[in-house]
Amino acid sequence: MSAITYELVKTDPETGARAGILHTPHGSFPTPIFMPVGTQGSVKGVSPEEVKELGGNIILGNTYHLFLRPGSELVKEMGGLHKFMNWDGAILTDSGGFQVFSLGELRKITEEGVTFRSHIDGSKKFLSPEVSMKVQMDLGSDIVMAFDECIPYPADYEYAKRSTERTTRWAKRCKDAMTSPDQGLFGIVQGGMYKDLRTQSVKELVELDFPGYAVGGLSVGEPKDLMYEMLDHTVKQLPENKPRYLMGVGTPDCLVEAVMHGIDMFDCVFPTRVARNGTAMTWDGRLVMKNSEHTHDKRPIEEGCDCYACRNYSRAYIRHLVRANEIFGLRLLSIHNLRFLQRFTAAMREAIIEERFGNFRREFLNNYIYGSKSKQED
Repeated sequence: MSAITYELVKTDPETGARAGILHTPHGSFPTPIFMPVGTQGSVKGVSPEEVKELGGNIILGNTYHLFLRPGSELVKEMGGLHKFMNWDGAILTDSGGFQVFSLGELRKITEEGVTFRSHIDGSKKFLSPEVSMKVQMDLGSDIVMAFDECIPYPADYEYAKRSTERTTRWAKRCKDAMTSPDQGLFGIVQGGMYKDLRTQSVKELVELDFPGYAVGGLSVGEPKDLMYEMLDHTVKQLPENKPRYLMGVGTPDCLVEAVMHGIDMFDCVFPTRVARNGTAMTWDGRLVMKNSEHTHDKRPIEEGCDCYACRNYSRAYIRHLVRANEIFGLRLLSIHNLRFLQRFTAAMREAIIEERFGNFRREFLNNYIYGSKSKQED
């Protein structure tokens, strides 16, 4: 039996949105689920205990960064990433592919793998399907991602076709190299913005029978309507009894659309990144805390939010901290934003189970888009 399994609980009859349970060696968790990103083995500015209190059950670790520093051998020596970072929930590690391919001219792709220069010290490094699997086995994550090539946007058809076919060959090598029975290996669907290539990618990966499938190569600069078109085309062909993971997406409008298309899992640096820029996420859009309108505002970031920041501090105080470049202010915003996405995914799940997701989506998008337009930075 696979280390990772998916249990479908409910499908919304109007939209096809799904509520389920993701079973992992470190617990079973309701979906849709948002995974906070712990790039270096740490969610920026937030402790593992706080992540758990905010409702986080599974976090993402970055293979590329941990491969370069401190090195997977050290993490393995320390008992694996769970013990190293004192996290008893589940961990998903990406393959390192996206980070490597984003290096541009600093890397060279061959059939064997990718040679690149470290962004830390310029030293020459090599990642391949086999190396990526070894690193992720050293890390001991629950969910392991296959090493793939993330196709940039735009990309011509011939390049996308060659890349997609290479990703399939690499996926087979990953499956052969993954020998740990306590980890589940997900395949990553590629194909660029070409429907026939995405169909080909899905077909070939499903034949390899992975315990889960990620949709890669989206949210890489393409228009949102094109992203949703490719997502819809891809997800319809994925198995219903396996988890579906949309990589690198974390804005609420994209989450609600992707859930409507049948996605179960998400990750993104967005909530903590915008927090470090002084922005809060709310049901009515983004709130720029530097704005002068918050100077005398005694209200919390968001009425009804149960996070530590909203329970204890005013907008006026948080605005002061942000303008003074105080780390505590950015921590408070990070805590709020992470809690917001956990509350948001829980609300989507409840709407799916109660068969009202279509109305939930329409009402949310109306409030979110209208609210965002009224909160521009002054």
